[in-house]
Order: sequence, then structure tokens, then C-alpha cells
Amino acid sequence: MSVSVILASQSRPRRNLLVQSGILPTIRVSHVDEPQTLRDEAARRGLPGVDALTPADQVAALAAAKARVVAATYEQTAAAARRATGELVVSRPLEDGFGTVSQVLPIREALRNHEGMLASPAGPLVIGCDSMFEIDGHVYGKPHTPEVAHERLRSMRGASGVLWTGHTVVDLASGREASRTSRAVVRFADFSDADIDRYVASGEPLEVAGCFTLEGLGGPFIESIEGDPSGIIGLSLPTVRALVAELGIDWTDLWNLVGEGTVRPGVSLDTADPSADGEPPSEEAKDNVHQPGDGWVDCPCGHRHWGHNGASGVLLARRDPTTGRITDVLLQHRALWSAEGGTWGAPGGATADGESPLEGALRESFEEANIRPEDIDVVGAYLESHGAWGYTTVFAFEKPGHTVIPQANDDESLEVRWIPLESVQDLTLLTAMRNDWDGFVARLTRISRSLLK
Repeated sequence: MSVSVILASQSRPRRNLLVQSGILPTIRVSHVDEPQTLRDEAARRGLPGVDALTPADQVAALAAAKARVVAATYEQTAAAARRATGELVVSRPLEDGFGTVSQVLPIREALRNHEGMLASPAGPLVIGCDSMFEIDGHVYGKPHTPEVAHERLRSMRGASGVLWTGHTVVDLASGREASRTSRAVVRFADFSDADIDRYVASGEPLEVAGCFTLEGLGGPFIESIEGDPSGIIGLSLPTVRALVAELGIDWTDLWNLVGEGTVRPGVSLDTADPSADGEPPSEEAKDNVHQPGDGWVDCPCGHRHWGHNGASGVLLARRDPTTGRITDVLLQHRALWSAEGGTWGAPGGATADGESPLEGALRESFEEANIRPEDIDVVGAYLESHGAWGYTTVFAFEKPGHTVIPQANDDESLEVRWIPLESVQDLTLLTAMRNDWDGFVARLTRISRSLLK
């Protein structure tokens, strides 16, 4: 099995560079506070302020911060898995009939059978990157607005600048990390005001470092590059390869899109169910998907299910610590373009290559609903196995003294929120959730009461 790669960025160009190199990464956005990170770095160095940091210093600090934050979330996921208690109940309805329990295992035993990504002797590797463009002594990040983009592009025409890209790679298996910064000199053509107007109107330069792209509409206005072209796109492949080697891992061990001497066909970014109602996913939603393990499975049950490795989610409950009564559950209102769009269910999704269902559930619930693994206690799980596909519902309670504040972090949700238990009956639930709901509530109640003993 290949060494898993986690890209701490939602940048489509960065992801595409890896995909074109035979590596389909799992995407984890760091949500790093960049201005505060730079202020902290300046203070650490004893400098008077961020302006005293060189561009190379700034991108290096931000890349390291992004990689470390994402690495920490995986470590917290591992800690939550180690704390897990209770039982895994397995149902095989296509073999034994619906409602029949086929097997009950202590959840610790189930984890030993599939410990997932964090039990690997090497990796997963977390890659953090950040880019800035320097021209005439000024450092530019993303312009964000058309007015700023116009101003910057006028100053860039006919001139040369330096694109700095910081890279940090963290090996979760060993805890080691390696960092390096790449630079490339870019010379621009003397483009016209009309060219600038049309380029800004396209929207492309607004959310890219330096206000231009090499691989998009801006490419024809770049006359020459001195240095690594992939660094201009936001991730220097030769630099990252050198960092991976520094950590003692072969670059070709990262390939998960190459097998039997061939490169697998490209993976569609569109994950909407063709039978679903509503609008298709936006470009932003598409950027949040295309992960290892994504894809539809035609199941013997006659339905199409999401996730080549199965799928999983977290059913999080809030309980009264005195009586053990379940008071609320955290549910996701599913986007209209998704399968059974508009219904409510537990936040979750496809299990990535190499992940255990528990790891996948914790990752997905954090990404979709802001359920942080350090704020919950896993108390059991339920697997409905259809043979070639299965869905694992992970049961969890808010940890005493912790509060989970739900937040829809991507376009896969219309909303996520705490629902009073007595109000769930008024919602249109996802079919599988509706079928299992009474059993889930009964089990959560039993587990909660047992904690009072």
C-alpha cells in the first residue's frame, strides 16, 4: 500500500500538481490565522513586526503552521480512537435480514483489526505550503478585490518579480518534519489596460498569490520563468520530493494513482448523485471533494452508495450528566445536490484509502460539522455491512466540560445544528437514519445510563 498524503490546502492547482504526479491526496484545510502566525513568528525572532520578516521567512512560517495544525488534528483523532469504549454491533441485512444483529465485538478489538492510517510505519505525510509574490520590494498575497487586482497588474506589466513558496512535510508516523523554501523569477509581458480589465473580470487573479496564474488564463502573459515552474503554481514538486527523501521515504511510494504500469484515469470532481434533486455542487463544493476513496458503488441491494471503501459518520449526543437522559443530537441538513439531498443525518462521508471507519468518521465530522475529536468520547459503533460496501455509525457523547459548537464548513451541508431529541421526529431523516433511529436512541440511552453506575 502507498504512503498516504494529506494536503493542508484546498488549492485546486496544488492538488492538481500532485494528481498529475500520480498522487491523489486527502484534503484537510488548516484554517490557520495567518496574520497572527506571522506576528508570532516576528516576536519569536525578536523582530519589531511582520514587516521585518523577509518573504522567505513569511512563507516558511505559514507553511509550517499549516502542516503542524493539520498534523495535530490527526494526532487528536488517534487519541480519540484510543479512548473509544463500548461495542461495535455488526448487521448484515443482505445475508440475515434487516434488523438482525450478526456480530458484536468490543470496539477495541475491532480497532485492532483495522487500526487505519495512524498505525502505518511511514506516513501519512502532511504537506503544508504557502506562496507570496515579491516585486519592487513589495510582497503580495491574494488581492481579493478587483480594485486591488487592477492596481497590482498595472505595476507588474513588463516587470519581473519573485514567487516564494514555503513547504513543510510532516511524517505522522515518526513525528519528524522537513522544510524548505523555493523561489522562481517571473517576467511579465507588457500587457494592455484592456487585457487587465478582461483578466480581472474573469475572476481568476482575485484569489491567487501574486494576482496571476501560470496554468490558467494568466499563462500567456508570462514571458519567462527562472526556477521551478511548479513552484509558481504553489507547490514545488522537486522541493517536496527532496523533503520526502529527507524523511527517508521514496517519492514513488506516494503514488496511489499508478498501478500495474499504468496511470489510472482521472477522477471526476462531480460527486453529486445524478438522481438527486436541486442544483449541482458549486465550484467551492467540488474543491472540498475528490478525495482518495471517493466514488459511487453499485450495491447488491439495488442502490448506489458513496465511498469505494465504505462510509462512516458520527452521531453525537448531548446528555444530562445527572440523569443520563439524551437531550440533543447534532445533525447535518444535507445539501440538495447530494444523495437524498434535503434530508437530515449524522455528518459523515466516504472512508479514505487506508483509513479505519472510525478515523474516517472523525475526520468527516470535523470537516463537515466542526466536531473536534478532543471534545467527544466515542462510546460505540454500528456497522451495516452490504458486503462490498458498508456504513459505520460512530456513537459519541460530548466530553464532560467540553462544548461542541457546530459549523457547516463546506457546501455539503445546508446547515448543521443541535436538535432537541423530541424534535427529531419532525425532521425528514436520511432513509438509513430513519430506519435505524429508534434503535440508535435506545442504544445511546442504555450507554448513557450505564455511565452513571
